[in-house]
Amino acid sequence: MEYLKFILYGLIQGLTEFIPVSSTAHLKVISVFFGLDDPGHSLSAIIQLGSVLALFYYFRNDIFKLKSQYSKKVFDYLFHQKLIMSIFIGTIPIILVGGFIKLYGPYFFDKIFRSNLSIALVSFFMAFFMYLADSSKKGFINLVNHKYADSFLIGLAQAFAIFPGVSRSGITISTALISGWERADAAKFSFLLGIPAISIAAIVEFISSFNEFFSLNLLPLFVGLMTAFLSSLLAIDFLLKYFTSNGLKLFIVYRVVFGFLILLNL
Repeated sequence: MEYLKFILYGLIQGLTEFIPVSSTAHLKVISVFFGLDDPGHSLSAIIQLGSVLALFYYFRNDIFKLKSQYSKKVFDYLFHQKLIMSIFIGTIPIILVGGFIKLYGPYFFDKIFRSNLSIALVSFFMAFFMYLADSSKKGFINLVNHKYADSFLIGLAQAFAIFPGVSRSGITISTALISGWERADAAKFSFLLGIPAISIAAIVEFISSFNEFFSLNLLPLFVGLMTAFLSSLLAIDFLLKYFTSNGLKLFIVYRVVFGFLILLNL
């Protein structure tokens, strides 16, 4: 039973971290639905590391093929330098907002915004926001011609993903689309921007609840971590391929249904 519980946690984390439906909300709500304990900050943070590893693995060519000063193509070198700086700029807002909440409002945040009612309402709001994004005109901004202001705006939107139910991928992709990004590059930049954001969040949560780690069974935890890694790879690959051709419509409908199901079970 312990292994099945951790496998379920890993599947929920991996499949919902990158599909725009909110992994935090699903970890909490589905755990309650199956009669399981809320995984808590420590366990959530550790399993989240599986998603971070999946990002590194899936985008390994983008990460490790950064051109050195010996690059034969100056354009490639400049492009990768710009992308690194854009990810850095886009990460600043979530560090500031996350740090503020961690220092000054953890009790209020957990009490209000982790409630099922709040998650349901946020799910409805995000469905509407994603609908506006999906209805926007075809974009012209991409990874090559974007400006640092574009990456900062998406990073500012990413900071709101701290609230359960928002979905980091959902709000960053939607903001990019409304700003005029091309679909494929909007999704790719969202994932690349998620590498430092998810890593920092997981590390901070793990450190802050370090004592809980010793009460966890390591082997089932490892199984959950690997489940999150594998399911995250599937989710990343699915979204990049599906979203480019079909947009956000499927996920918009899902978020509305998810919100109503939560309200019906309050």
